[in-house]
Amino acid sequence: MYPSRTLRIEPAGSWQGLNLGELWRYRELLYFFVWRDIKVRYKQTVLGGLWAIIQPVAATLLFTVFFGRLGGLSKQVAGSYALFVYVGLSLWTFHANAVTLAANSLVGSSHLIAKVYFPRLLIPVASIFSGLVDFAVAFAFLLVLMIVYRVPPSPQIAALPLFVIGTMAVAGGAGVLFSALIVSYRDFRYVITFVVQLWLYVTPVLYTIDIIPVRWRLLYAVNPMVGMIAGFRAAVLGGPFPLDIVLVSAAAGAVLLAVALWHFAAVERRFADVI
Repeated sequence: MYPSRTLRIEPAGSWQGLNLGELWRYRELLYFFVWRDIKVRYKQTVLGGLWAIIQPVAATLLFTVFFGRLGGLSKQVAGSYALFVYVGLSLWTFHANAVTLAANSLVGSSHLIAKVYFPRLLIPVASIFSGLVDFAVAFAFLLVLMIVYRVPPSPQIAALPLFVIGTMAVAGGAGVLFSALIVSYRDFRYVITFVVQLWLYVTPVLYTIDIIPVRWRLLYAVNPMVGMIAGFRAAVLGGPFPLDIVLVSAAAGAVLLAVALWHFAAVERRFADVI
């Protein structure tokens, strides 16, 4: 008789858990998770994909009245303040939803994590990719608004994918970090709502960067979404790119993502036990 052998499969600790080859081998599972999230989001809904437009449009109308007209922020914007806000909100809504969905994704998939092994990182990553469908719908409506307001696309719009990818990286950093924290500390589910709401007001979605004093702008750009929103808006509406702000924000986003992946890899082995 041959001696019996037991093969134990478990995630490695620290950076060893970030096995890109393994993630690639499980890419079909990632496609399944993305498709599952999309189907669950629109299951038994009347308006379906229209919610991707309703959310930023309703917020744009509200902010235009209270911040634009009553608050006087529209005076600092050349052109339509409503279009200015919608451009920022279209990207911000994608970011906010991606962070929230990714943060709660591991707990929502606890039945899978406790039964079978696969790279756990696929779950929050799938939540971020599934949000691209809503963003595509919201961006299509943005193109309609540009026609209505007679704003022609500038050559800078070619840089637009860079800021979408950058936003995905920032959302991935925040979402992955919070997803790992929520597994161990469930009250972080309530913290994420507060963080996302506060994050909106410290990001130039409703106002221009010009209201920030010059000496504080680079420090302000440590918020990684500052450069993403400012660059995305410049790519869509035209105007000079705030290159220094974009670079600082990109660096801050890279640090956030690196810290999130490091923490996720360090605690991933405990997910099945505590979830």
